[in-house]
Amino acid sequence: MSIIGQRNEMEDEVRVELGLRTINDEKYNFFAMYDGHGGTQVAQVCREQLHQIVAKEIVGWGDIDGAEWGRLMEKCFERTDDEVNRGAVAMKTVGSIVVTTMIGNEEVVVANYDNCRAVLARDGIALPLSDNYKPGRDDELKRIESINERVINWNGYQVLGVFATSRSIGDEYLKPFVISKPKVTVTKRIDNEEFLILGSDSLWDVVSNEIACNIVRRCFGGQIEEAFVEGRERQSCC
Repeated sequence: MSIIGQRNEMEDEVRVELGLRTINDEKYNFFAMYDGHGGTQVAQVCREQLHQIVAKEIVGWGDIDGAEWGRLMEKCFERTDDEVNRGAVAMKTVGSIVVTTMIGNEEVVVANYDNCRAVLARDGIALPLSDNYKPGRDDELKRIESINERVINWNGYQVLGVFATSRSIGDEYLKPFVISKPKVTVTKRIDNEEFLILGSDSLWDVVSNEIACNIVRRCFGGQIEEAFVEGRERQSCC
């Protein structure tokens, strides 16, 4: 589901590819949320190309363990970033934040940037599967400052004082300070999982992991009207 806010055009995109690739007789499904900014172009390129790049890249890897998943997804994001940055000049100030997941029978692989998040509901607990990269994080701050650029705290930490994230696809004008390398996590699946939520900051800036999972759980339980009312109340007070 995606809902346009106050902007003139919808900059977010989603992609679902069931059975994207089979690894050792295990099918993996692909889900992605692309949170565009500066325009729609980069999110649209990601929607059309990233899953295809992942599917092609997997072919040459054989068995893939946790560390290899990290290297594989980093390479796929880098290739997508290269495709974007070889595009039109108008796209140099356009970008997208990303959260993707590959779901198999035994594991869930999440690759994300910053304010896009994956949260797994497991046995009544809201378990975040992704990590937020922000310019104010100690490791990100040190990385950016090590290449002689500044992060300015002006209504929140921002690269060059203009960009509130330190990793994205696109945004060529901010290279090499803003990079395309994602955070990758691999989580082993267990029997008492309920569902997985992928969302952008449009959700997570106003709704906590726990509230989001409670609302989805109520919808699955047939309490759709109550869940809707709770969601509207949370939006009104935040």
